[in-house]
Amino acid sequence: MTFPLSLSMMIPLRLAFALVAACLAGLAGSDSGRAQGLGEWVSAPIVPGTAMEARLIAAVDRVGDLEDIPAGLHLRLPDGWKTYWRSPGDAGLPPRIDFAASINLADSHFAWPAPHRFQLFGLETYGYETEVVFPITLTPATPGRTLALRGTADVLVCADICVPVLMDLALDLPSGTAMPNAEGAFLIDRFENRVPGEGEAAGITLTDLVWAETGDALLVRGEAREPFAEPDVFVEAGDGWAFAAPQTRYTPDGRSMVARLPMVQNPLGETGPTLAGVDVTLTLVDGPRTVETRLAVGPDPGGLWDGVSAGAAAAPNPSAETVPMTAAALVSVFGIAFLGGLILNLMPCVLPVLSIKAVSVVEAGGKSRQAIRFGFLATAIGVIASFLVLAAGAIAVRAAGGAVGWGMQFQQPLFLVFMVLVLTVFACNLLGWFEIQLPTRLNAVMAGVAGGERESFWSHFGTGAFATLLATPCSAPFLGTAVAFALSAPSPVILAVFAMLGIGMATPYLLIAAVPGLARRLPRPGPWMVWLKRLMSAALVGTAVWLLSVMAAQTSAPVAGIVALTMVALAAVLWGRTLLPRPARLTSSAVAGVLVIAAFAVPAMVSTRQDPNAFWAPAAGTAAARWQPFDEAAIPAAVAAGRTVFVDVTADWCITCTINKTLVLDRLPVLDRLAEPDLTAMQADWTSPDPVIADYLQRHGRYGIPFNIVYGPGAPEGIALPELLTAPIVLDAIARAGGAPGA
Repeated sequence: MTFPLSLSMMIPLRLAFALVAACLAGLAGSDSGRAQGLGEWVSAPIVPGTAMEARLIAAVDRVGDLEDIPAGLHLRLPDGWKTYWRSPGDAGLPPRIDFAASINLADSHFAWPAPHRFQLFGLETYGYETEVVFPITLTPATPGRTLALRGTADVLVCADICVPVLMDLALDLPSGTAMPNAEGAFLIDRFENRVPGEGEAAGITLTDLVWAETGDALLVRGEAREPFAEPDVFVEAGDGWAFAAPQTRYTPDGRSMVARLPMVQNPLGETGPTLAGVDVTLTLVDGPRTVETRLAVGPDPGGLWDGVSAGAAAAPNPSAETVPMTAAALVSVFGIAFLGGLILNLMPCVLPVLSIKAVSVVEAGGKSRQAIRFGFLATAIGVIASFLVLAAGAIAVRAAGGAVGWGMQFQQPLFLVFMVLVLTVFACNLLGWFEIQLPTRLNAVMAGVAGGERESFWSHFGTGAFATLLATPCSAPFLGTAVAFALSAPSPVILAVFAMLGIGMATPYLLIAAVPGLARRLPRPGPWMVWLKRLMSAALVGTAVWLLSVMAAQTSAPVAGIVALTMVALAAVLWGRTLLPRPARLTSSAVAGVLVIAAFAVPAMVSTRQDPNAFWAPAAGTAAARWQPFDEAAIPAAVAAGRTVFVDVTADWCITCTINKTLVLDRLPVLDRLAEPDLTAMQADWTSPDPVIADYLQRHGRYGIPFNIVYGPGAPEGIALPELLTAPIVLDAIARAGGAPGA
């Protein structure tokens, strides 16, 4: 006997069916471990110490003779991380799954539970957090035959940073009588209930959609059997259109409402036509009630918004104001600097090197409180001391008349060689291929004894210093404001602000130093740590590859390639030392020394390219091809001719610049707007030292990148943009700059 299950069944019947099946399963017991219809969990690391999980599930344990099988993609996300809806909002990408490798699968239909709205740093995105199941209806090619589901899931997860995750998932449903899988059926039903329908079950109807008489918003009227609580409305009007969270008004009984959705992005420009007559998809979410409707935008009949009583409306964001340099302003900047340093711990530049400390944290699980406190305090000192060294260097360079900026050391090929070398050595060390041995007397001086356990102060100190060095190409939120304020201030202020940056970044280490019990609760060291160290080593190698790509853009591909081969040879020598007798190891050490010297000599011996854009010369039609080289002298003439000029100061070593390009500048609708004939897009490449660009940044009060500014007839002095870009911010600045003066 088979059960004709489908996703269109009545919800109460399906839930009752799942509960009955659960009871039967409990009475019968199970000797097979994991139930049929539940795929294995696949864990994917996001950042060191944090992972997400995914699996495929089905509502039945076998295919039976079902023509449609209820299934789902089940995701579990760590605290603070989210993934996206089918329309992600200002940034993000929706999850995708490819079932091409499946056997006996003819078709699949992916459903989207109602999303939540997230707001961060001016970005407005729609998606899910903690846990979500995307219901999938599977159609077997031959009903009754075994279905081998093989899916490759591509999921973007974001917190303060975004990490793309690719996972291979599997689920086998054998032939035979289809019985309900209680756990799978319950999960699929739970989230299927959140997939917006036509509104009949929820008792909600969206009756009217009009373009406001003011020309800057959509108005949506809704009716409900029970009073509205906190309705949210999501608009899908096509690429380039975006609307803010609704301002809502209700009738006295609360059963009728009008939502006003302010327009924040218009691909047709401020003077273009409205959406009148266009079909738009509306999704309303009011707690557990959801509805999805497609309506054509009509003209405002007048009085729709004023015809209901005022309800809660979104308050406008206050404009940022320039704060004078007073004691209060200094305190404010110190707070911003602290937050900027703290957030640096989450930036992709720092995460790989923190893998070293992650291993240290695990190893600390079996150590005394004194040893743990000593190690983490030494790391925190290394972070703070490194920031003070950076501040002192900035003061010295400025006193000598040079240009200073955040991350400028990444413009030097020798510094990149040094960083790649250190990453290679650390990776080999984590793999156990060698250990740094100091002379006995020196080791006794540099090591501290805590509870009978010998700890190297300089080892922990170096971890903190190295993390600081890798942090410098990142421009985290609040960081640019603090650095710009500091580098334009007197020397004591520079030292104080950089010290606060260091304290912010060192806070996690200081916390564990203050409460060593946090580390001691971790599992004690064991054989499992070998795999952890291999994973951490791979993260360091990945960072080294990224730095080599920066070197290729800064010098040439041959230089980066030779340095890479030198590092491979060095790693081979370090590995080979473990197989050699002790007398022969001296020779291998000499070979390693020669390779290190050769790596530093490569940038000088191999000729670099003359044209800094030659290596990355973009092909016609690509996003990069739309950019022109930066020419500040040409900007006034272009503005006088009525053109808009968008300037992007970037570098290959700037992670935040890459994020802005990937999520905003190289995506529609901004990409198309930058290519329009009335706009000139200039790109200033600061990957290598350039005094012209450095001077340009300083004259605009900036000492780090990214830096974006828009000039035009309406803003001849330029409109500077924030470090983290969104499509509405860029398009709004372009529109304002392109208007007539005073408009």
